[in-house]
Order: sequence, then structure tokens, then C-alpha cells
Amino acid sequence: MTDAIYARAGFGASVRRGERPGIVVVDLTNGFTDPSEPTGADLTEVVGATAELIEAGRPGGVPVVFTTIAYTPAEADGDAVTWLTKAPGMRALREGTRAVAIDDRLPVDPRDHLITKKGASAFFGTGLAALLTGLRVDTVLVCGATTSGCVRATAVDAVQSGFSVLVPRQCVGDRAPGPHEANLFDIQAKYGDVIELADALSYVRVPAGVAR
Repeated sequence: MTDAIYARAGFGASVRRGERPGIVVVDLTNGFTDPSEPTGADLTEVVGATAELIEAGRPGGVPVVFTTIAYTPAEADGDAVTWLTKAPGMRALREGTRAVAIDDRLPVDPRDHLITKKGASAFFGTGLAALLTGLRVDTVLVCGATTSGCVRATAVDAVQSGFSVLVPRQCVGDRAPGPHEANLFDIQAKYGDVIELADALSYVRVPAGVAR
């Protein structure tokens, strides 16, 4: 019934896949992927799938952008960042700590880019849109954590910034299955295509300049 209602409203069409994909890895830092961290969960499978996707895109020159949330002591201890009043556990994500470092199971390369953000979306208050445009990216594959927070916010802002959005299901994760599935449904309905990892791998493996 829910799917029929959305279909009647005109949601859920497929996005146009371009010839220049880019991978945006949202907040797969130790603070999110290590369950011993206050803000963390066990995202081992998500990290593994994202690493596989990154490696598949390397031969074709697919750009990779990692993001991290990191606060200065003044931001973490003060009231300047309103989000930290609602989510005080995020105050643990302090500049220079292990929590804000990219998970070392990911294949970070000197060619990759790093965006430091203060909020949910990787686009808000950062130079990500300009960076992707400079890299000639037309389609963004959004990976990372959490599906209901920073991934969804990034997907929304990506499409609003003019990029087609693909979200490989196996490459995103959350702290609980309910918010994870609900937000994948919402992304698929309104903002991008939620796809399988195998589909994403096939897409990024096509060499640059070849029609996809």
C-alpha cells in the first residue's frame, strides 16, 4: 500500500547516471565505526563493502572524498554549535583525536580528498560541491554513516546541488535497523537510487571516458 501511494504521487523514478562518478565516504571514522567509542557502532561490513567499491574505482580514476566531523575545543566545550546541544555525545569528536580519524581499514590514498564538517551534510558549510565540480563529477555514490543522519543529509544536498545520487545499500549503516531501512526507503523515493553493491562495482569499473 505504501509503495502504491508513493508511485501514484510520482516518486521513485530512476536517476540519470553520468559518465563521471565520484565516491563520497561520509564519516567512516573511528568515532562511528568502533563500537567502543561513545558515538560508534560495529560497521565492519559497511567498511569492507566501501573499501571494495573504492578499490574497484581506482583503475578508472574515480575520485574519492572522505569526510570527518571534528570540533575544536571551543566548539566541543561551548554552545556555538547548536547541534551539540541536541546530540551532546558528538562532543567527543574532537580535532586531533583517534575518534575523528578515518578508519584504517579503508584504502585511503594520497590522491583522495578530505572534507572536515561540523554538521550532518557533507555539503553544508564546506567546499564539497565546488570540489566535485572541479573534479568533473556528475554522479555521486554516497557511502558511510549514519544512514538516518549524515548519509541522508548528504544525499539530499547532493541532489539539490545538481548531482545524481546513488547509495549502495551495503556501503551505508546505522546504529539501529529501523532508522536505516526507513531512510533508505526515503532516499529511494525522493533523492537518489538505492542500489546493490554489485551494481555499484560494475558502474565504477568502467574506465573514465567510456559510456556507462
